[in-house]
Amino acid sequence: MDWKSLTFSYTKTNTMLCCYYRNGAWTPVESRTDDNIVLSAFAGSLHYAIECFEGLKAFRGKDGKVRMFRPEENAKRLRRSAEFLGIEAPSIEMFVQMCEQAVRENLDFLPPYESRASLYLRPTLLGYGPQLGVASSHETMFMVLCSPVGAYTGGNLEPVNCVIARNYDRAAPFGTGSHKVGGNYATSLYSLNIAHKQGYKAVLYVTPDQRENIDEFNSSNFFAIKGNSYITPKSGSILPSITNKSLEEAAAYLGMTVERRPVAISELSTFDEVGECGTAVVITPVSHLDDKPFLESDEVTRYTFVEEGCGPKSQRLYDFITGIQYAEIEDPFGWTHEVEC
Repeated sequence: MDWKSLTFSYTKTNTMLCCYYRNGAWTPVESRTDDNIVLSAFAGSLHYAIECFEGLKAFRGKDGKVRMFRPEENAKRLRRSAEFLGIEAPSIEMFVQMCEQAVRENLDFLPPYESRASLYLRPTLLGYGPQLGVASSHETMFMVLCSPVGAYTGGNLEPVNCVIARNYDRAAPFGTGSHKVGGNYATSLYSLNIAHKQGYKAVLYVTPDQRENIDEFNSSNFFAIKGNSYITPKSGSILPSITNKSLEEAAAYLGMTVERRPVAISELSTFDEVGECGTAVVITPVSHLDDKPFLESDEVTRYTFVEEGCGPKSQRLYDFITGIQYAEIEDPFGWTHEVEC
């Protein structure tokens, strides 16, 4: 396999893991070589979007050891999402153990350290049993899937162009925005497709309640650098990103001021650097961000941050996080979870 040419796309691996919650208990974990599943046509996940998932990565370190990055945080977030949907979720211990097993069974697809690629894990929880009425599912299926991946957007810290979608929302106030459910991504597709046709890589949404503050991108959190400050929006409709949380902690560790607060669109002209952050990208710098009265409009106000490459503070944070992930530097936080292989 040409590891350095990997993109963020599906590659079939050796196995996937799955188990079921039925009659008040989880069934034994099954390891399957076939990544197709049998699902009732009346499953709650198909009709009522009773589904949530996580994304995390396993890395081959400089020392040859295999580590996952903060899997306990993903387990906690999945449990919060499941609670919101009213379905049973695996314990933190069960979640981590299944992720470890998935990594061990698919070591052939764990990219080597030199490639700077990783093995992406997709734990998925869905309403499995048949139902007709609108209600939380009593039966759930939990799966851990994996695929070797490269960068999601950009790659090698290549900056991307983005656009603000003032007339579309990805989530409703007090709704599912702060939970990692599939429906949040489906609601972003219409505006994202419009943006792609216009040549943009990503869409930035505004807060759905008062519409003058920044919320998040279609698949990642927003952050900005101003002087020595790391700034990221505070909003009830933003998914709490584990990568963003790590960047905040890293920024404080490196002597920066961290501000999690409402961020007005009008502040964009004051920022030195702007970027996307998330598991799939870690950091993707934003070259320029276009603001329009509505997405289909030809009237544009442009905010430019970098012409090429990455801003110095974003680069330092990226190097720090990936240095920990690939065991190039000491992990002062205990973030990494070693997998015995």
